[in-house]
Amino acid sequence: MLHNSKTADGDIDYLNKSLNFYKECDCLAIGKQMSESEMPATIKKLLNDTKPDILVITGHDAYDSKTGDESDINNYKNSKYFRDTIINAREYEKSHEKLVIIAGACQSDYEDLIRSGANFASSPKRVNIHALDPAVIAVNISLTERDKKIDIKELLSKTKYGKNGIGGILGKGMMYVGYPR
Repeated sequence: MLHNSKTADGDIDYLNKSLNFYKECDCLAIGKQMSESEMPATIKKLLNDTKPDILVITGHDAYDSKTGDESDINNYKNSKYFRDTIINAREYEKSHEKLVIIAGACQSDYEDLIRSGANFASSPKRVNIHALDPAVIAVNISLTERDKKIDIKELLSKTKYGKNGIGGILGKGMMYVGYPR
C-alpha cells in the first residue's frame, strides 16, 4: 500500500495511541508532537519533509459556552491554531483530493475548520470526541481505493459520536491498488 499519513498532535499520549492504531491497521504514519500554537508556523516544513497525502491536525480544544457565540473562533481554546494550520497546509497543497486534511479536537469550531480547507473536522455539535476518531477517519480513507467514493455516513458511523463529533465533505479514497498485488 502506498500511503503516507502525517499527524501533528498537541498531546504526546494521544499521539502515541494514534500511532499504535495506525500500526495495528498496517498504515504508514509519521507523528510529530507539538503544542497547538506551534502548528501553524511549522506545518509547511513538515509537509515538505514528509510529503503526506493525509494530514491529521489535532490536540486539545474547548468551546467557552459562557459567551454563547459558537461562530466566534476566539471563543475556542485552540481552533484558531487548527484553522491557521489548515490555511498554511492549503498553501502547500490546494487540492482536497491530493491532500486530505482531518482537523480539530473536542468541541472545535467545525464550520471554521471546514471553511478553511479541511476535508473532515470536529465538532459539529461541540461535543467531545474520542482521541482515535481522527485516526479512524484517516485509516478508512487510506484503505479505500482511489477511484471509490467515501460513504460519509458509513465512515462517520465508525467514530464514537458519529455526525455530532465529526463531519466532512465528499471525497475519494487514497489507496493505489495494483495487479497482481
